[in-house]
Amino acid sequence: MKMPNVLKKLSLAAAALAVLSLPAKAVGPEPKPLPAPVELTVGYQKVGHLAPMILINDELKKLGVTLKLVEFVRYADARTALLAGSLDIASVGPADLAISLAQGSTNIVGLMGVGSSPKYVIGRTGTKFDSWEDIKGKKIAIAPGSAVWFQLAATLVEKNIPYNSFEAVNIQGGGANFDQALKKGDVDGIVTWEPFESIPVMEGYGFFAKNLEYGSSKAVGAELGLLVATKTATTSKKDAVERFVWAYLKTQEELAKSPSKFADAYAQLSGMEAKIAAEAAKVITLGEVVSPDQIKRQAKAFADLGVIQKDVSGQIDASWDGSFVAKALGK
Repeated sequence: MKMPNVLKKLSLAAAALAVLSLPAKAVGPEPKPLPAPVELTVGYQKVGHLAPMILINDELKKLGVTLKLVEFVRYADARTALLAGSLDIASVGPADLAISLAQGSTNIVGLMGVGSSPKYVIGRTGTKFDSWEDIKGKKIAIAPGSAVWFQLAATLVEKNIPYNSFEAVNIQGGGANFDQALKKGDVDGIVTWEPFESIPVMEGYGFFAKNLEYGSSKAVGAELGLLVATKTATTSKKDAVERFVWAYLKTQEELAKSPSKFADAYAQLSGMEAKIAAEAAKVITLGEVVSPDQIKRQAKAFADLGVIQKDVSGQIDASWDGSFVAKALGK
C-alpha cells in the first residue's frame, strides 16, 4: 500500500488526539525454566494492542513453554474456540467473559487486560459529524456484537441517544471491509478498530470525529481486550500460564517504553507498511485498564439492555484470577 501525501496532515491530527504508550508496571524476576516442556495453544488477532504476542516465543522457549499461536479474525471466534477446548488461552473482547458466563460456560478465567485507546466514529470526508446529534439519519457501519459495538452502544445509552436514530449497517469480516464501505460512499461513518480507523484518514476519505468519542462509557470503559484462559489450563498448566503472563508483560513493558519498537512490532504482527503502523500505534496505550468491577458494570448494563441473556455480574469475581499478573509483577 502506497503512503498518501496526507500523512503529514494525519500526523498532526494524531498527535492532537494520541494517547501515547506508557510504561507498564515493572515485571518481577525471570521465572525458572520448567523441568519439561509444556505446550500452550493461544488464540490471537492481528491488532495493535496485542503486538507483544508475536515477540514472546523465544522468551517462552527458554522457560520451557512451547507456544502455538492460532490466528482469528474476530474476538468471538477465539472465544468460541476457547470454550470448545481448542485453546488454552485467548485474546477476546472485554464483554466476552460476561457473554460466556451468560451462555452457561464457567470454564473460562479472566487473566488481564491488554490496552486502551480513545475511540472515535470515523466519518466520511465531507460528512458532518460535529456532535452526537449529527448521527441522526446517517448510515454507520458496525460489527454487531463486537467489542467496539459494545462501547458504542453503552455510550449511546449513557447519552440518552436512541440507537435507532441512525441506520446501522452490519458489516461482517475484517476491518478492511469497513474502510471499503466508507471509501465507496456506502456509509457515512464507521465504528471499527485500528489500523482501520487511521487508514481512511491517511488516504483522505475519512476523518476522526473527535466530538464523537465512545470509548469512555462508565459501563464498558476503554479496555480494548482481555487475555483469558480455560480453568483447565490455569490448573493443569498453571506453571506454563504463569510464564506466559510473565513473558507477555515483560515484552509489553518494553514496547510501552519505546514507540518505535511498538510500531515495528505492530507492523510485524499486521503485515502493514511500517509508516501506517507507526501512525496507528500512536493512539494505543499498552497495559490493562480493566478491572473486575468494570466487567461487573458491563455485565449488568448489557443484561439490562437484553444484549446478553442474564445478569452474571455476581459471577465475575469467581471467574477472574489476578494472581498470575500479581506473580509476574513480583507481588
